[in-house]
Amino acid sequence: MINKYRTSFLKEVEANVEEGEWVKMCMQCGVCAGSCPLGKHWAHPPQEIFMMIRAGKREEVLTSDSMWMCTSCYNCIARCPRGLPITHIMHGLAHYAQRLNLVPQQQPTQRFAKVFWENMLKKGRVNELKLGLSLYFIDGFGQGVKNAMANQKLGQNMMKAKRMSPMEILGGHGVKNPGELQKIIAKAQALEDARISGNS
Repeated sequence: MINKYRTSFLKEVEANVEEGEWVKMCMQCGVCAGSCPLGKHWAHPPQEIFMMIRAGKREEVLTSDSMWMCTSCYNCIARCPRGLPITHIMHGLAHYAQRLNLVPQQQPTQRFAKVFWENMLKKGRVNELKLGLSLYFIDGFGQGVKNAMANQKLGQNMMKAKRMSPMEILGGHGVKNPGELQKIIAKAQALEDARISGNS
């Protein structure tokens, strides 16, 4: 019976998206949308995304902002009557859209994730000061100064709470052997690339 509704896009999602084979099991109850703390901000809540996948709306799904709204709170997974791994599917869709270069250029979550990852990869730990500055100045110097001034109080509070140090501008702290961590991450990336090419 389910095969009757398996569009080519649904098959593509099943083959290329983490936990994508679960999409066809959604019964459209809407519990996920009602459980999500950011639900009202989604252009398309999860059950709507799943229906769009089943309807074959490939471009609309993969260029949507929706899967980038997920904060990984796992409310949807805890409350889904069918136990769908909704969080994993949303992140899987975002990752797949990124691999296909279909993410909108100015998508803020994707931009943050990229800056955060590059920051963490250098020393194995996040340099909060450099992360903040990278994000503030991502749209140019003028906008960066405005962003920094608007968030000045936040920065001062982080320094008072010892969550950020001005000395981090000199390099900051890191793990004992960042080179080894980078090798592990490179190996994991190679395994993921091999898995993806095996599914293509």
